[in-house]
Amino acid sequence: QVQLGESGGGSVQAGGSLTLACVASGDTSSIIGVGWCRQPPGKQRVWGARVGTNGGTDYAASVKGRFTISRSGAKDTVYLQMDNLKPEDPANSTCSASTTTLIWGPGTQVTVSS
Repeated sequence: QVQLGESGGGSVQAGGSLTLACVASGDTSSIIGVGWCRQPPGKQRVWGARVGTNGGTDYAASVKGRFTISRSGAKDTVYLQMDNLKPEDPANSTCSASTTTLIWGPGTQVTVSS
């Protein structure tokens, strides 16, 4: 089966940037698409960005123009470049992979300070 691991989380000031990485292992050929979700403290988990097997991308309105999702062709890795981070962006960010089911990674923490 597919396993996921995230990295790149950290603490930045408002207006700063972070790059998250999602590394897939196992039967990665079964992956249809990969996405990122985030869960701010005390709030519901929401979808942020996703990329399909053909490279097509979708973004939530709240991150459009600031975040960029991309997939490595050499490795089973998906990146999320986050620019112009805002105070409302802090969250536990979780990578997910779509196969016949939806598979989740453990998450990585993003913190934004003034």
